[in-house]
Amino acid sequence: MSLKTFPGGVHPHDFKHFSKTAAIDKLPPPEKVIIPMSQHIGSPSSPCVKVGDEVLVGQLIAEASGFVSIPQHASISGKVTKIDLFAHPVGTKQMAIEITGDGLDKWIELVDDENYLDLTPDEMKKRIADAGVCGMGGAGFPTHVKLSPPKDKVIDTVILNGVECEPYLTSDYRLMIERPEEILRGLENVMKVVGASKGIIGIESNKPDAIALLQKHTASKANIEVVGLKMQYPQGAEKQLIYAATKRKVPNKGGLPMAVGVVVQNVGTAVAVYEAVRYKKPLLERVITVTGSIVKRPANFLARVGTPYSVLVDNCDGVNTEIGKIISGGPMMGFSLPNLDAPMTKGSSGIVLMNRTEAKQLQEHTCLRCAKCVDVCPLNLLPSLIVSAVKVEDLEMANKAGMTDCMKCGSCAYVCPAQIRLVQWIDTGKIKWAALQRAKK
Repeated sequence: MSLKTFPGGVHPHDFKHFSKTAAIDKLPPPEKVIIPMSQHIGSPSSPCVKVGDEVLVGQLIAEASGFVSIPQHASISGKVTKIDLFAHPVGTKQMAIEITGDGLDKWIELVDDENYLDLTPDEMKKRIADAGVCGMGGAGFPTHVKLSPPKDKVIDTVILNGVECEPYLTSDYRLMIERPEEILRGLENVMKVVGASKGIIGIESNKPDAIALLQKHTASKANIEVVGLKMQYPQGAEKQLIYAATKRKVPNKGGLPMAVGVVVQNVGTAVAVYEAVRYKKPLLERVITVTGSIVKRPANFLARVGTPYSVLVDNCDGVNTEIGKIISGGPMMGFSLPNLDAPMTKGSSGIVLMNRTEAKQLQEHTCLRCAKCVDVCPLNLLPSLIVSAVKVEDLEMANKAGMTDCMKCGSCAYVCPAQIRLVQWIDTGKIKWAALQRAKK
């Protein structure tokens, strides 16, 4: 198979051996969950329950507060015990609903609509929206919004992202190995909703068994292709995946996949779409990787949304040495956390635990003008120029150099011999630029 790829990028060690062979392990409901109101891009969900209310698994507890928003559902049965600010996986405190379980795991009534394929695109999209489905491999964009392109945008291709290029993480890989049929059904649902005639599943070359398995399952489907991709980070980023799979270029400066006739969804999102369309099942559980050199039993858990990270680590039998760093997500684009108090969300793909040696922060030095960061930037930006401008508060120059286009993949910082924290500097610039634009209004 000829492997496809994109210009730029880096080749970090994948560290997937820790959890790659760990089959998906379904965890029992935890004693308590914390359901954040912000698990997605857009307006936070609006609570529709109050402290003291009894809830069932799957019951609506927060409504979408606009079109670019999603509802939230109880992931355990029990009583609402607090609505307040709680630790969030992005490292801040955000509004959330705490539910204390009753140990009964009582569900709302689900359906099995065997005729779900007869639903109209709008009916399918409504079930997806009602189920609170959002992207499960990136920023958490509400899925029903992604499946609602303007009428003048024709979507001919849906790409499922099975790349999982972040080091350590293996939750998507295990889904592809263990639940390929559900992934394909979800892909076909998405294709019907947007009217696409072609489906593509992109998988990186370090998952040859997943490529072979999905090729076997799609052998009789002429309109679905499994594409092998070169192992190269960030191969799973939307624009890079689209280019690698189709050679279509999504423009910078706010360009979206729909501009080139493409919709991209994660393989986990495809499963959630299938469950929402067929069973009207809310998105209230997902597969999450718990891994790292110090984790005693690395695992891929099917766990309820809102489960505290501490509970997940306990189910791995804990750690074998002192924790040096906790990363929510992967080491390239994840968030460093001070403790394990935060709950997993719909977008939580993994937790990585490192020892103190692995987590040691190197000293930043003066830029060497080597241009390695420019060579590897997958968006053809000038990271060193952007950061130099941010450091002297020249935000206009930083913006002209592409600061707001940066997707914070970390490739530049990974290769920087001066150990400059390029991503953090660019992020600081973005925050200041956004504040400046708000002040002008």
